[in-house]
Amino acid sequence: MTLHSTDTVAPPAGVFIDNAWHAPAGGGAIDVVAPATGAVIARIAAGGAADVDAAVVAARRALDGPWGRMTATERGRILSRMGALILDHFDALAALEARDTGKPMTQARADITAAARYFEFYGGAADKLHGDTVPFLDGYFVATEYVPHGVTGHIIPWNYPAQMFGRTLAPALAMGNAAVLKPAEDACLTPLRLAELLAEAGLPAGALNVVPGLGAEAGAALSAHPGVDFLSFTGSPEVGTAVQTAAARNHIGCTLELGGKSPQIVFADADLDAVLPVVRAAIVQNAGQTCSAGARVLVQADIAATFTDRLRAAFADLRAGTPEMDLALGPLINARQKARVEGFCARAEADGIPLLATGTIHPDAPDAGFYVAPRLYGPVPADHPLAQEEVFGPVLSILTFADEAEAVRLANATDYGLVAGVWSGDGARALRVARAMRVGQVFVNGYGAGGGIELPFGGMKKSGHGREKGFDALREFGALRTLVVRHG
Repeated sequence: MTLHSTDTVAPPAGVFIDNAWHAPAGGGAIDVVAPATGAVIARIAAGGAADVDAAVVAARRALDGPWGRMTATERGRILSRMGALILDHFDALAALEARDTGKPMTQARADITAAARYFEFYGGAADKLHGDTVPFLDGYFVATEYVPHGVTGHIIPWNYPAQMFGRTLAPALAMGNAAVLKPAEDACLTPLRLAELLAEAGLPAGALNVVPGLGAEAGAALSAHPGVDFLSFTGSPEVGTAVQTAAARNHIGCTLELGGKSPQIVFADADLDAVLPVVRAAIVQNAGQTCSAGARVLVQADIAATFTDRLRAAFADLRAGTPEMDLALGPLINARQKARVEGFCARAEADGIPLLATGTIHPDAPDAGFYVAPRLYGPVPADHPLAQEEVFGPVLSILTFADEAEAVRLANATDYGLVAGVWSGDGARALRVARAMRVGQVFVNGYGAGGGIELPFGGMKKSGHGREKGFDALREFGALRTLVVRHG
C-alpha cells in the first residue's frame, strides 16, 4: 500500500468497544489534518464520557469472562499472533503512520517494526513473570504472585502512535488486564487499525476498547473514571499532573512519562567521527518531537570550536520534506506546535543567542504543511529557556563546560530527568558521569537503541515516574499479592 501527501484515508468513524465499531454517543467527529499538507484527510469519532463508560463496562465484563479466565500462555499466543499480523500488514501500516504524523517513510517503517516487536516480546514474556517463596515461621508456607490490576486506562501521545500502542498495551494485556485506550486526536489512525488487528489475532471482546476523542473530554473522562484500576499516560507535565490528580482521587496507581531535556556530554577525548552523526540524528528524529531527543549538547571547552564547526556543517545538510521524500525529517504535527517551536527560536534570537546553522525545507514541500527547518544555537546560557524547557522540535542547543564536575552539574540542572548520553574515551570517567546522571536511562558512547523494547524506560524528576518496556513494564501493570498458608 502506498499513500501520498495528497491522499485521503477512511478510518472507522466510531469507537471500538467489544471488538466492534459503534457510533459515538454524542455523534460528533474530529477532522484529521495531514501535517505534510495542512489538508483534512479523514474524520474520526469524537468520543466522550458516555463512550468511556461503555468501554470500561466492556473491559470489566471481559475480566469476568473468557479473558479473565485465560492462562498466561494463551494470552502470550494472542500477542505473538498480533506481532505477526503487524508484519503481515507492514507496508499499509507504515504508509498510514507516515500519512497521519508526517514523518519520513524510513521512520514510519522503523516504528511499525518496533510495534510488532512489542507484541513479540510480551507475547513471549506473558508466562515468565514469576513470584517468590518467602521463608517464614515454622508451619507456614508463603509465596508471592503478580496479578493484573483489572481495568487499565491508557492515554497515548501523537508523536509515535503505532509504537505507543504496543508499548503501553502489550505489557498490560500480557499481565491479564483489560484495557481502555484513548489515542491522541492529532494522530490515531494506526491505533484504530491496530485495534482491529488485535481482534483478528484472537483477543476476546472487551479486552481492548478504544475511544478516540479530545483530551479534555474523552481523556479526562478516562482519567477520572471510578471503574479504572490503573492509569498509564505519556504526554506533557501539565496534563500529567491532571492525570495523576485524577488517579489520586480514585486511589489508584499510574505510570507517567512526561518528556525530557536530555543532555549529551561530549568530552575532549571522545571520537568525534562517532559522536557527530548520532548527535545530529538525535535531535531531528521525528522532527525533534521525541521525549528522549538529545536536545542539549554539552561540549568540553577544549574542543568546543572544532566540534561546533563540524556540527554546523552537518546541520546545514539537513532537509525537511513530505513522508515520501524520505528526508532527514518531516513536518511538525500541527500549526500550534509549529508556532510554539518558532516562538522558542524567535526568543532565542531576540536574546542574542547565536544561530549557528539552519537546515532547509525542500522547495517542493507544500506551503501549508507544518515545516520548521532544523536550527543549531550556541553557546546557550544554562538558564535560558532553550537550555531548560522542552521545545519538542528540531532545535539543538550547544553549551560548554570546563571539567567533569561542571559537566555533571549542567547535565542535571533542569527539571527533567529522562535520558542522557556520555561520550568519552576514558571508560572510568564515562561510568562515573553516567552514574551521576539524575535520569532514568543513560547511554555511553552511543544514544538511543532502536526502540529498546527490552530496556526499562522512564524518568526522574519532572519527567515522571514508573517504568515502561522490558520486564519492569509487566511489574508496573501487575499487583504483587502475598499468599500465607498455615499448614501446621
